[in-house]
Amino acid sequence: MAKQFKPETLCVQAGWTPKKGEPRVLPIYQSTTFKYDTSEQMARLFDLEDSGYFYTRLQNPTNDAVAAKIAALEGGVAAMLTSSGQAANFYAIFNICQAGDHFVCSSAIYGGTFNLFGVTMKKLGIDVTFVNPDASEEEISAAFRPNTKALFGETISNPSLEVLDIEKFARIAHSHGVPLIVDNTFPTPINCHPFEWGADIAVHSTTKYMDGHATSVGGCIVDSGNFDWDAHADKFPGLCTPDESYHGLTYTKAFGKGAYITKATAQLMRDLGSIQSPQNAFLLNLGLETLHLRMPQHCGNAQKVAEYLSKNEKVAWVNYCGLPDNKYYALAQKYMPNGSCGVISFGLKGGRDVSIKFMDSLEFIAIVTHVADARSCVLHPASHTHRQLSDEQLMEAGVRPDLIRLSVGIENADDIIADIEQALNA
Repeated sequence: MAKQFKPETLCVQAGWTPKKGEPRVLPIYQSTTFKYDTSEQMARLFDLEDSGYFYTRLQNPTNDAVAAKIAALEGGVAAMLTSSGQAANFYAIFNICQAGDHFVCSSAIYGGTFNLFGVTMKKLGIDVTFVNPDASEEEISAAFRPNTKALFGETISNPSLEVLDIEKFARIAHSHGVPLIVDNTFPTPINCHPFEWGADIAVHSTTKYMDGHATSVGGCIVDSGNFDWDAHADKFPGLCTPDESYHGLTYTKAFGKGAYITKATAQLMRDLGSIQSPQNAFLLNLGLETLHLRMPQHCGNAQKVAEYLSKNEKVAWVNYCGLPDNKYYALAQKYMPNGSCGVISFGLKGGRDVSIKFMDSLEFIAIVTHVADARSCVLHPASHTHRQLSDEQLMEAGVRPDLIRLSVGIENADDIIADIEQALNA
């Protein structure tokens, strides 16, 4: 869709452009397979000589329209939907890393991703070094090796809410000839544009604000098209040398700026199959149509709640980058001047036990293993999402044992604060 459109228009209009007599609303192509008239037509699709649909595990018109909308919002050249955010993170790395390779990653990331990278991918022979994202460029650069293939970080980390210095990370990655992959789930493309600051690939858990209604698990990978794979061809043989499983086709030669996403689709999705269902992609698209309306409401509400908590004597500490005394306030103003996200973390005086009593006393703010949807919800990561980590590992991942993660919804801010207040008093 034309670049000149603003994000609000892209949220509503991008991805699906019906022709005469076609449905105005993106249809659900709930079909595993697609018909062709001749064997030759099908053969050309399997050789990647023609573009088209033959099996939903590889591509589906509903999914492609939604992926195109997210690519437009991020300012990328191509995108691919996955069955979850975790699948998107895995594919984003696995698309350019193989056994014997290494990548560098910010230690301030979601616990599930920390596990995926630090435990599961090591079993596949792909090594990772976690670095403190606030460390100097020299310290982070020291983690790189000759076999390092990528640098990874989260724009706003879940749940520690550290803001990534995207420009610094991009500089480090590019000085070592590798792409910067950024998880942009929490701010979404409404509030942050990593590609404008040098990031090369963006990943999302679309389960969060993009869907926005806690209906559909999903993920997405977006390629900016800016990284020159051929300039570092020795590092990326999967993209820059012939793929024997596709008759010796070389992705960068055949697809140019579309090489990375084409390889992820034609090779990884073909073999590993973590597709998003067309039904879920349809629901995700409904969420995307109001993303530009919901994000300011989430951020405005979260700002009010954070200011309330920071003044309450029962609260030990509050972490929200919209507060002027926050460590990441200046970085947040630089990368997300219109707001960050609706997620706050805080701790109560009295520690872990008091935190649990507080959560059990909330009325409409629900305890759920989720974050970033229309309803306010709360979680104690040390007891829930991160319970497989020791206290030492919790601190390394930026998660204090007393940390409460509050995802502020789009209800009335006064009602949210009143529920918090009665629970604190309880």
